[in-house]
Amino acid sequence: MEARVLVPLAITGQPPAWGQLIHELRGETMGTSWSVRLVAPAELRLASIEAAIQRVLDEVIAEMSHWEPNSLLSRFNRAPAGSRHVLPSGFASVMDAALTVAAASEGAFDPTALELVQRWGFGPPGKTVGGRCDWRALQWRDGELLQNGSARLDLSAIAKGHAVDRVCRLLLECGVSHHLVEIGGELRGCGLKPDGSPWWVDVEFPSADSGLAPMRIALHGLAIASSGDYRRCYLDAQGQRRSHTLDPRTCTPIAHGLAAVSVVHESAMWADGWSTALMVLGWADGRRFAQERGLAALFVQRAGDGFEEHMSPAWLELLA
Repeated sequence: MEARVLVPLAITGQPPAWGQLIHELRGETMGTSWSVRLVAPAELRLASIEAAIQRVLDEVIAEMSHWEPNSLLSRFNRAPAGSRHVLPSGFASVMDAALTVAAASEGAFDPTALELVQRWGFGPPGKTVGGRCDWRALQWRDGELLQNGSARLDLSAIAKGHAVDRVCRLLLECGVSHHLVEIGGELRGCGLKPDGSPWWVDVEFPSADSGLAPMRIALHGLAIASSGDYRRCYLDAQGQRRSHTLDPRTCTPIAHGLAAVSVVHESAMWADGWSTALMVLGWADGRRFAQERGLAALFVQRAGDGFEEHMSPAWLELLA
C-alpha cells in the first residue's frame, strides 16, 4: 500500500549551509535508548555534544525517575506528611503539564499513579496501600509541592517527552538548529536536512501486518508520541489480554480495545501526556476530547482480527 504523508501546516526557515553533514549520536537512558541526528560541519566536536546530551538526560533521571531511589521524585514520595518541596524548573514544568492534562481529562491521566502501577506489577517493587491515586489531592503552588502523606508520583507517561524537548533546547542553545531527537520512540524534529527536506519518520502501528496503509510525517517543528497496548501487556488467568495502560479512574487496565494512539504536537512533552490520556479515554471519548482540544491524534482500534483507524480533525488537516 502506498504511504500516506503528513506535513506541517507551515514550513519556515532556511536549509543548512552548503557542505554540512548529518551526524548521528546514540546512547541509553530511562531504561531505553536515545538517538540524535544533527546537521553540522564535518569538524564539529561530537564528543562534547554527546556528553552534554547525556548530562541533560541524567538530570532528568535525577529529578523525575521513580526507579532511582535517590531521585528528587523518589525522595518526595518518601517524605513525611506536611513537608514542602521546591522543584527545579524542569520538574516544575512537567508538574504543570501533568496537572493540566489530569484536570482536562478528568483523571484519565494521573501523575500520582505510582502505587496503582506497582499494584499491577508494572513499576518498581514497593509497598502499596490499595493502589490508590488522586491527582486532586496534590497541592502545587508557586513551584512548591506539598507532600500530604499519601502522594506517590509517577511521571513516566510525560517525563520522556520532556526529556526530548530538553535535548532539543540544548541543541538550539549550542547553535545546532537542524536536528531530530528520539527517546524510546518519542520524536521531535527541528529545521531541515542538508538537502532541504524535512525529517521524515514513520507513524508507529501496533504491528507490521496491521493492514493499515503506512503513514509518514515530516517532523519540522513538530513532535510525535505514541501510546499502545502492544508494547507491554500480559494474559490474565482467564486468558484475557491485559494492557499495561491503567485507568486511574477505575484502578484497572483499560479494556476498550484501543490498540494505539499517536499525537502530533509542537512539544514532545505535551504529545506524550496527551497520548496517554487519550489511550485511557478510548477512541470514541478520546476523539471527541481531541476535537474539543484541537489535538492532532490518530487512534488505532482493534476490530476482530484486524485494526481500524480513526483520526481527529486536526490530524486530518496534516494529511497532504
